[in-house]
Amino acid sequence: MKTIYFWFILLPFTKALSQNETVVPAFDFLKQFSNCRDFSISKNQDELYFTLQNSTEEISRIVCSKKIKNKWTTPELVSFSSDHRDIEPFLSIDGLRLYFSSNRPLDDTSNKSKDYDIWYVERNDVKDKWSQPINIGTPINTAKDEFYPSVALNGNLYFTSENDKSLGKDDIFVSRWENNAFTNPENLGDGVNTLGYEFNAFIASDESFLIFTGYKREDGLGSGDLYISYKNKLGVWEKATSLGDKINSSAMDYCPFYDSSTQTFYFTSKRNRVINKSFFNLEMFLKEINQYENGFSRIYKCNLKL
Repeated sequence: MKTIYFWFILLPFTKALSQNETVVPAFDFLKQFSNCRDFSISKNQDELYFTLQNSTEEISRIVCSKKIKNKWTTPELVSFSSDHRDIEPFLSIDGLRLYFSSNRPLDDTSNKSKDYDIWYVERNDVKDKWSQPINIGTPINTAKDEFYPSVALNGNLYFTSENDKSLGKDDIFVSRWENNAFTNPENLGDGVNTLGYEFNAFIASDESFLIFTGYKREDGLGSGDLYISYKNKLGVWEKATSLGDKINSSAMDYCPFYDSSTQTFYFTSKRNRVINKSFFNLEMFLKEINQYENGFSRIYKCNLKL
C-alpha cells in the first residue's frame, strides 16, 4: 500500500486525507504483539520502550528494544519489572531517566497492589543499567491515581490525575521543577480540561504544545480522540482542537508521543477495520480477523510537522 506523508500547519485539523493513506503501523516488529500501548523513543532513535499487556489489560509490563547495527533487537522486559501493573514509559531527552506509572507497593516486601503512582529509574550513562525504581513522591503522588508522565526539557512534569483540583474527572496537571524540587501540581485549565475525561498528555520539550486524549467530546468521533493545545504568549493553554480524522478513529485513540527530530507522531489506537463477510476458507477468515487494525491496542505513526 502506498503511504502518503503529510504536514500540518497550526490550524484546526479538519480537512484530512483518508486516514488509511496516512497512518501506518509504527514498526514491523511490533506487528507480532496484539496488545501493546504507550511509546517512547530516544533522541537518537536507537532505544525504544512500550507497554505489553494481556487482552483484558490487568497484566502489564514495560518492554525495551535497542537498535544495533541498524536493526532492532528482540524486545525484552525491562530490568525493573514488577509483579504489578507497570505502564506508560517516558524516556528523558538525555536518556538518563525513565519515568513510568505503576500500582506496585511502596514496600518491596508487600505483595498488595496500591493506587497508581509515578515512578522513575535512572542511570549515569546510556550504556549503564537502570537503577532500582524510585517513587517520585509528593507533591505529585497522592492517595489517588497518577498516570502518564511526560517531562519537558526544563524538568516540568505533566501527568494525569483525578484530585480536588480537577474540573471534572481525569484532568491534566503540571508540576514545575523549581529549586531542585517539584512544585504543587497545577491544573492546566479549561483550554485543555473539561468536566469529562482528559488523559495521556504528551508535552513538547519547549512546552509550546500539548497533545492529549479527550474522551467522548461533542466534536469527537465516538470514543477517545487526540487533541492539541498550544500555549500562548501569556502562558495560557488555548482551547484544544482535534487532530481530526487523519489520525483519530471511532475507537479509542490515545497515548501520544511526538519525535520532533524526525517529525514523527506515534500513538496507540484500538481502531478496527475487520469486516463480517463471506469467508470461503479458514485462511481468509484468519487473515481478516488478525489484520493490524482489528480492535486490539496497537501502536501507529504518521509524519506530522508541528
